[in-house]
Amino acid sequence: MPEVIFNGPAGRLEGRYSHSKTRNAPLALILHPSPELGGTMNNKIVYNLFQTFAARGFSCLRFNFRGVGRSQGLFDRGEGELSDAASALDWMQELNPNAPYVWVGGFSFGAWIGMQLLMRRPEIHGFVSVAPPAHTEDFSFLAPCPTSGLVLQGAKDDVVHEPAVAEFVGRLHQQKGIKIDYRVLPGANHFFHGYNDAMIEHVHDHLNKAKAGREVRLEDMADALAS
Repeated sequence: MPEVIFNGPAGRLEGRYSHSKTRNAPLALILHPSPELGGTMNNKIVYNLFQTFAARGFSCLRFNFRGVGRSQGLFDRGEGELSDAASALDWMQELNPNAPYVWVGGFSFGAWIGMQLLMRRPEIHGFVSVAPPAHTEDFSFLAPCPTSGLVLQGAKDDVVHEPAVAEFVGRLHQQKGIKIDYRVLPGANHFFHGYNDAMIEHVHDHLNKAKAGREVRLEDMADALAS
C-alpha cells in the first residue's frame, strides 16, 4: 500500500494508493471525517472501506484533506475539501484511463463531501455513505441524486442522530429511479465500535447486489474475519 503525494488546489496532498491486479479495474475513492474532529485517512472506518474495495479488485485511494498530516493547506469547511476530492479522482483517473466506473465512500464529513462529488462527476456509479451528517450539513444539493447507493448508520450514534439520517434517506427515496439501501446497525455508535466486521459485511453485501467489482462470498469473509 504505497504512500503517494499528488498535487491539489492548495498544495501537495498525501495519500495511500492500492493498485488492482485486475486489468482496467474500477476505482474507489475513500474520504475521511472532519479534520476539526481529528479525522484522517487512517481512521478505522476509512481504512476498512479502503480494504473492502481493494478486496473486490478496485484500485483504491484514500488521502488526507488539506491541512491534515502531510497535506498542505488549511481546513476550508467543505468547499476546499471538495476540490481536494476532485483532484484525487483526477489523479487516479490519469493513472487508470480505462477504468470503467468509480465508487466513492466516505465517513461522516467525508460522506457529505463524497455525495457532493458524485453530483459533479457522472463517472461515479455508486456510493457508500457511513453516518452522513444530515443533522448539521445541507444535503439539498441532491436534487436529484444522480445514482443509487448504500447509507449505513448506527442506531446508538450520539454524534449523527439516526432520525435525521432516516429523514434524509426518506427524501432521496421520493426521487424517481433512485434506490437508497439504508441499513441501521442496532447497538452501533458513531464509530461502530464492536461492529466493524458487521459494517464490512453490509458493504460487501450491497456491492455484491450492485455487481460492483468482483463478488465476495459473505460466508468466506465471515470465516476470514473469525480466523
